[in-house]
Amino acid sequence: MNSRRSFITLLGGAAVWPLAARAQQAAIPVIGYLHPDSPQQMVRLVGAFHKGLAEIGYIEGHNVAVEYRWGRNDNDRLPELAADLVRRRVTVIATPGSTAATIAAKAATATIPIVFSIGGDPVQTGLVASLKRPGGNVTGINSMNVELSGKRIGLLHELLPGSTRFAMLVNPKNATTQAQVKDAQAAAATLGRQLDILIAINEGEIDKAFATLIDLKAGGLVVGADNSFFNWSERLATLTLRHALPTVFPFRRDAEAGGLISYGTDLAYAHGHAGTYTGRILRGENPAELPVLQPTKFELILNLRTAKSLALTIPAGILAIADEVIE
Repeated sequence: MNSRRSFITLLGGAAVWPLAARAQQAAIPVIGYLHPDSPQQMVRLVGAFHKGLAEIGYIEGHNVAVEYRWGRNDNDRLPELAADLVRRRVTVIATPGSTAATIAAKAATATIPIVFSIGGDPVQTGLVASLKRPGGNVTGINSMNVELSGKRIGLLHELLPGSTRFAMLVNPKNATTQAQVKDAQAAAATLGRQLDILIAINEGEIDKAFATLIDLKAGGLVVGADNSFFNWSERLATLTLRHALPTVFPFRRDAEAGGLISYGTDLAYAHGHAGTYTGRILRGENPAELPVLQPTKFELILNLRTAKSLALTIPAGILAIADEVIE
């Protein structure tokens, strides 16, 4: 089905921002791209970012350069990587897909513009003053994946109306985990369901978490929105099948890897908008006045092969709203 996504653009100005590149000689502008993962894991999303840049007329190697800094799955490296980009006096720092990278970049500079694409509320995390007028050097896209935790609990309830106990897997080191858990717990309480919270910081702890799930006899699982879990999609999908555990995931990649259902923002579309915003700032617009964008629609991807493996009948209501069905 058609999976085009649209974003609400709140009113904002286009005042000129004093770009660092203007202080340089005739050099082309330089984007600092900061992310906690590895380049091999981000090929598709980096491509989406470049597509957004190209829509504004910026092409890497032609009229813009990009300095990539990768945490290689170690968030503790991000502050030094951000500081390195600042020392190199890049024109803009892009941190699409990572709250941790955005926080590190903001701590490193109050003058170089920063463009994010994150799942949590940027106001609550202190990144911007407001969505309409960010007010500083930081702006971007709020994909709202964190706020969808309750919706994912609701989907699990529709799939398993007879189950009284669910579980949620989260990474306690994620800055948005507390908000995700709060949203999920509120939804579970409204539905009269018990919700157990399990944690995993690394891949080894995922196996322990699933062993606990079996002991708890949880009927279904919701996986929290987290970069580490995004990278472990195949492992998580395999474990949910092995333990016959219906699971709702946050990312399309999870369903494509064999997960039952994913529900969230199209990450490629969000990264594309981050690229577009980066291009607009390169063109001279002021990040303080560029409103934070928010999605108006989310995508539900259903893996029907997995449903059959789980001997699970998908409710007609979920089939009707699925944006894509993998058969």
